[in-house]
Amino acid sequence: MKVWQLMLSGLVVHLILFYSIFDIYFTSPLVHGMTPSVPDSPAPAKRLVLFVADGLRADRFFQQDRDKEGRELYLRDVIQSRGSWGVSHTRVPTESRPGHVALIAGFYEDVSAVAKGWKENPVEFDSVFNESRYTWSWGSPDILPMFAKGATGDHVFTHCYSSAEEDFASFDASKLDTWVYQKVKKFLSAAKTNATLLHQLQQDKIVFFLHLLGLDTNGHSHKPHSREYIENIHLLNHGVEEMVSLFEDFYNQDGRTAYVMSADHGMTDWGSHGAGLPSETLTPLVAWGAGLHGPRGAGTCGTYPDTFCTDWNLNNVARFDVQQADVAPLMAYLIGVAFPMNSVGVLPLEYLGVSLWEQAEGIYANAQQILAQYQVKMRQVKERTVSVAFRPFGELSPSKQANYVRHIRQLIKSGNYAQAIAESRELMSVGLKGLNYYQKYDRLFLGISIVLSFVGWMVYLLQMVLHNHTWFCAGRSDRVASPLHYVHMAAAVLASIVSLLLFIQSSPVTYYLYCLLPVLLWTKVVEAEVRLQILKRAVSACYNNKCILAVTASVACSMLGLEIVVQGFFQRELLSVGLVCIALWSVTSGVFNTSKFSAYGWLLSCLLLAAFPLLPVVGRNANYTLVLVSGMLAFLLGAVMVYRLGVLTSRDKNNNRMSGVIMGIQLVMILAAVGLVKTTSDGIRQRNGVPTYNHLISWAMLGLSPIWPLLTSTNLPERLASVGLTFIGPYILMSITYESMFLLVLLSLLYFWLHMEHDLAEERTRKLLSHTDFTANNYLKSHRDTSPDSRWLQLADLRRAFYFVFLTLTAFFGTGNIASINSFDPASVYCFLTIFNPFVMGALMLLKNVIPFLLVTCAFQAVHVVTRIPVRALFLLVMLMSDYMGLHFFFLVRDYGSWLEIGTSISHYVIVMTMIIFLMLLMGISHILTCCRLSFLQQKYHPG
Repeated sequence: MKVWQLMLSGLVVHLILFYSIFDIYFTSPLVHGMTPSVPDSPAPAKRLVLFVADGLRADRFFQQDRDKEGRELYLRDVIQSRGSWGVSHTRVPTESRPGHVALIAGFYEDVSAVAKGWKENPVEFDSVFNESRYTWSWGSPDILPMFAKGATGDHVFTHCYSSAEEDFASFDASKLDTWVYQKVKKFLSAAKTNATLLHQLQQDKIVFFLHLLGLDTNGHSHKPHSREYIENIHLLNHGVEEMVSLFEDFYNQDGRTAYVMSADHGMTDWGSHGAGLPSETLTPLVAWGAGLHGPRGAGTCGTYPDTFCTDWNLNNVARFDVQQADVAPLMAYLIGVAFPMNSVGVLPLEYLGVSLWEQAEGIYANAQQILAQYQVKMRQVKERTVSVAFRPFGELSPSKQANYVRHIRQLIKSGNYAQAIAESRELMSVGLKGLNYYQKYDRLFLGISIVLSFVGWMVYLLQMVLHNHTWFCAGRSDRVASPLHYVHMAAAVLASIVSLLLFIQSSPVTYYLYCLLPVLLWTKVVEAEVRLQILKRAVSACYNNKCILAVTASVACSMLGLEIVVQGFFQRELLSVGLVCIALWSVTSGVFNTSKFSAYGWLLSCLLLAAFPLLPVVGRNANYTLVLVSGMLAFLLGAVMVYRLGVLTSRDKNNNRMSGVIMGIQLVMILAAVGLVKTTSDGIRQRNGVPTYNHLISWAMLGLSPIWPLLTSTNLPERLASVGLTFIGPYILMSITYESMFLLVLLSLLYFWLHMEHDLAEERTRKLLSHTDFTANNYLKSHRDTSPDSRWLQLADLRRAFYFVFLTLTAFFGTGNIASINSFDPASVYCFLTIFNPFVMGALMLLKNVIPFLLVTCAFQAVHVVTRIPVRALFLLVMLMSDYMGLHFFFLVRDYGSWLEIGTSISHYVIVMTMIIFLMLLMGISHILTCCRLSFLQQKYHPG
């Protein structure tokens, strides 16, 4: 099998394994076909006004009790004199779309929906807006349209500002909130002279939604402890007070308006969100007006397990916490509309200021709505499962459902409202448990299939390594036609049985992939073992040559190192331990005897790099001085390297002076990047914005960066120097603190790694680095006999593969735990754009993380050339190690505990699988960057 065939096969297998996590853990919880459930009691309110302060932290909000003039803030006065309050607990991911869906639709959306867009709905879902008679909304074009798009009919109206208004570099983003307040004023004023609109506004079951984005934008730009963020909270209070007065005047103080104020998510101290820190998952909830309970004394703030409310000074008023999805049934009940059919929220009765009978009717309707979802979900699973294999949820059988409903109805009729409420809550609890059971119904057999695929693929890779790249197995085969015939027959029968069972159960197409993949892989494994007896010969050879201890020790050390890498996902500090350990290689390898420069350089570079995982995560504190210093240092080191290569002064065509010209341009680009960072940071700090030419130059530099190395010689030192220089500039443009210094140290480590491997190479294959060319050992050659300089695998190659995996993960986590989305800071992309665009910003951040990977991969390609190791063998070893980690994380995926723990375990698996897929792609990209050269220059400057 050639390298490209192997990479293609590996890509397909890993795409299947990667996508499996979405079918196992990220399947949409939505079902359709339920009957709407509406309480039999009258609606407490005719209309609802919903304020959502995007990005508002609970602690920042509740700590603020006075404005500049010393007046008590409006919403704090509401808490103490008119309404109820508490904390709304969000789930991971703490992003705008999932947060708003939970608030307004009452369910926790499939996490993958975040990647499918903020404006488009990957699935259809019901919401309070859809159930209302009319809904008018004002705010962001990224949030409002998704609720209008999913609504039936034409009764949800949106008024959005331009996306260009969402500028992180603006002087004060609170103008976004002011825009909303002004539009609502104009809307109500216009309604007085518009008979049609006035008639609509006098109806019941209507909703006004004010989406306030200023706090989120100011938090990203200036951080939640900034003056801008605090003043925006004051603006929120004044704006809500003004809006309430406006609505009350419009409706002549009829007392039929309910008000709810909350947030979709919070924000970290460094201005990001997306993970599960308390600052992100704790959001405020204040509700007052028609149908809502007033304040109650004997404060309960201190009884909550968290300690966040100790400085809120609200111990004299009772606190009632809810889950974020509970807000949707609360709003639906207040205006008397059906509970959103996909809601999993529980009506928070503590917030209601209605009679016990009305509470019982409301919670009973809520229970019926959840029970309807359970019944549809159970029916769907039962219909697609073979009857003899169906495992029903025992706690809520059809007879138990009927008993629950009948008994609750009897309790309400007899006036035993408290008991009816208790039993309704119990029914909802069991119903939600049953929904979760059927949601995970296929998880066990899918998980077994994926594990079998992992193990089968790893054994198959091991067989390929042993057979093609070790002296004791290569080229040997036995003629065993009869056993192979039985193997193929057994595989065909097993695949037919599996396919038939999946067909009977009307399983999705992806299930066929998950279940048939292990059949295919294990057929290949058994076939190879029957025909070639690879594993048996490998064990025998180790015993016969008395190398079993050396092999076992090498494998054990590699697995221990990989375990450090795995644990480094949870504790970055362990990467420092790993770097200190591999720093000792210079002492144990004997390089001190041949090249003290390489040995000391490796030791120092490892120790310097070990300092970075101990530093705070990038994004928490911006420090542009470090960026500027590292940029200037990169320029000086680059200039010294170019001078030592002699490409600027050489008149020898063989040294190719064109390389010197290109490297000179790359050095100028590094200086330009430093200047762009300086002017951009100054513009943000002085509130002048970012000049347009900064964005244009930054994009031009980014676009040209991959082209420059292709214009230089394929001589190994020259091409590697050009590759390193070309990506320093774009990386500096996306740096906000020490990560640019991290890249320089990483490059120095890669430089000394190459020199160490060169000094340790066998004498017969060693060449001067300056006389080595990337094209000397073609990357695409796959068999030993096609390259006279390639060789059999050695135990040292296991170390080389491990170093590559370890350095790749160090590049991944060295500046922050990007397994968590909350390490993202929009300031990283200010040189390119400041207007909110999640996909462009996400692409730039992805590129920033890919650059260190790519540099490590190019260095690995150079190590392959220097050591003459067969590239396919090296690639197979790397893939084996990566798959070992992938299987490790698959077992660590959990669906219990906190939402932070659940989300983190899933994200780790996704990251490792993505890394494996990326490595395959990066291998190809690194080949282009190191081995290819634009043909017209080759003809012009190459001799002959």
